[in-house]
Amino acid sequence: MSSGSFSKSGYSLQLAASSLVGALSPALLAWFERAGRKHLPWQRDPTPYRVWVSEIMLQQTQVATVIPYYERFMQRFPDVQTLAAARLDEVLHLWTGLGYYARARNLHRAAQRVVGEFKGVFPEDLTTMQSLPGVGRSTAGAILALARGQRHPILDGNVKRVLARYFGVDGDPGERNVLAILWSLAEQCTPPARASEYTQAIMDLGATVCVRTRPHCAVCPLHAHCIARIEHRQAQLPAPRKKRPRPQRSAHALILMRADGAILLERRPPTGLWGGLWTLPQFDDAATAQAWTEQWRVGRTHALPPLVHAFTHFELLLHPLLMELTDEPPPPHADACWYASGENVAIGLAAPT
Repeated sequence: MSSGSFSKSGYSLQLAASSLVGALSPALLAWFERAGRKHLPWQRDPTPYRVWVSEIMLQQTQVATVIPYYERFMQRFPDVQTLAAARLDEVLHLWTGLGYYARARNLHRAAQRVVGEFKGVFPEDLTTMQSLPGVGRSTAGAILALARGQRHPILDGNVKRVLARYFGVDGDPGERNVLAILWSLAEQCTPPARASEYTQAIMDLGATVCVRTRPHCAVCPLHAHCIARIEHRQAQLPAPRKKRPRPQRSAHALILMRADGAILLERRPPTGLWGGLWTLPQFDDAATAQAWTEQWRVGRTHALPPLVHAFTHFELLLHPLLMELTDEPPPPHADACWYASGENVAIGLAAPT
């Protein structure tokens, strides 16, 4: 390990080589001028609202995936007042397929708070910005830097990777002491001027050059001083999280189909898995599912192949059962509806549905 690198147990932050810190932002800003991304949709008219929506969408999601969702979202909800006044169903509908739906629920709640408490004006200080649902320290800093030009360090996944490699920081970035080192380095490296450009530059570098596997070190502006490159440890830094076996759960999903092809859907509770989304009626075991259908006349029944849906912490094995109904039953309760795929109904659907 070189004298400029850190380990989670040994090296004091005070040993951060000033030459490494001092070289980072000038090289990064020069690279951004010639190679950075400057034409993303949220970079046009970067208001706090537009930047906020983009930052929430970009959490754990790549730019290429986000762009079409962002453009549709902005067309329907051009400002925070429109978003706050919308039905949650419509917000979730436009989010369908983007995943991590708690982001959409938090976005809706935060919009209502901005309108209700702040008269439609986004907070201008970091602490108040962090108080909005779904906005953590890094997201708050990015919004204020990109939309208002304020100097705040950020530390999303891409930035963690850049800093861990450049400074040779050992250890899992998810561990508290390693995270503290990375936050300190982020603070040291964020320049007092051009905060917006620097913030976009370091995110761009992690997303396009200092990528997780096979980083493009030959074209990296930090190439000359990067500890990971010098020590040939790009594949080891940042240290991967320890993989834990993902447990599997099972459930039975009913596809209750009317004669006209409409399918019965139920709205999930507002919190928990698929919170607020519409799903097929789901049960823990086949007997309970079968008993629930006795309220209707059922014709043909088809067991469909199981479907595996991966969540962050477990896998769900769904056993779908298609049941063709012979009568015209009403939905059994208020949070249920008949859904026909050809109709443009603005509701959010869970991915398996």
